[in-house]
This record gives sequence, C-alpha cells and structure tokens, in this order.
Amino acid sequence: VRRYLKMHNPKSLDTLVGLFVILGIGALFFIGMKVSNLASYSNNDGYTITARFENSGGLKVRSPVSVAGVRIGRVTAIDFDNENYESVVQMQIEPQYNTLPDDSSASIFTAGLLGEQYIGLQTGASDEFLTHNSEIEITQSAIVLEEIIGQFLFSEKEN
Repeated sequence: VRRYLKMHNPKSLDTLVGLFVILGIGALFFIGMKVSNLASYSNNDGYTITARFENSGGLKVRSPVSVAGVRIGRVTAIDFDNENYESVVQMQIEPQYNTLPDDSSASIFTAGLLGEQYIGLQTGASDEFLTHNSEIEITQSAIVLEEIIGQFLFSEKEN
C-alpha cells in the first residue's frame, strides 16, 4: 500500500473522488427533476385548448397531455367553474400537433406506480381541427378509487 501511495499522488486521488461525488450529486439532481416534471422548460409556442371535467382527481399543472402514448403538451391551469361546478382544465399543445380533430375526446388516466395522472386524448373523425382556445366537448373524469371501493362495498352489503 505504501508503494502505491508513493507512486500515485494522493491529491490526484482526492480530486478524482471529489469529481466522482459531484457527478453523483448531479445525476441525482437530474433524476429528481425528471421525476417531478420540472426538467422541461415552459415554452409558450403552440395553442391552448380547454376541457371540462366533473372531477379532475389528482391532476396537476404540468401533467402530461398525450395521444396514443406520445406526449403532445402539458396542463397549464386547472380552475373551478362556479356556475356549472366543474373543473376547467387548460392545456398547452405543441405546435407540430395542429391536426387534432375537433371532435376528439379527453380522459384523465393514472400512470405508473406513483399514480401520476395525465390527460389522454382520443382523436375523432372530423375534418375540422382544434385551434387556439378550442374546447373539447367529450370528456371522462378521473376514476376515484375511494368511490369504486364504496360502490363495491355497498353492492356486497346488499347481496
């Protein structure tokens, strides 16, 4: 061991260990940003569409919007309509996806083990396309696990 330390400068070994630790911390930071959906910057290009849901569940601002499993945008705002008692979700769609039919539908789904929710769009068959400030008319709210369990328990109780 002494022979090894005499041959190699201990300061260069300390520098390598320090560099390795810094790279490890940087990798953990990068993974944390990816998991929290904060890694991608917000751009204002594209167009905004809205959809109304009876229940938006655990949907959050910056949740993905996807079609056929491909992310095409993000949720930019979630508001409450005091007149209709609905959740109004605003989405920013990237500009290259400007051929979504205006009779498309939107559903809130759950992805992954952590239960992250996202909006899935199913395309329609119309020749007209969604444009800036369009509203999606056909929606399906988030499935609330507690409601399903309650319905199951209530139906079992009746039997």
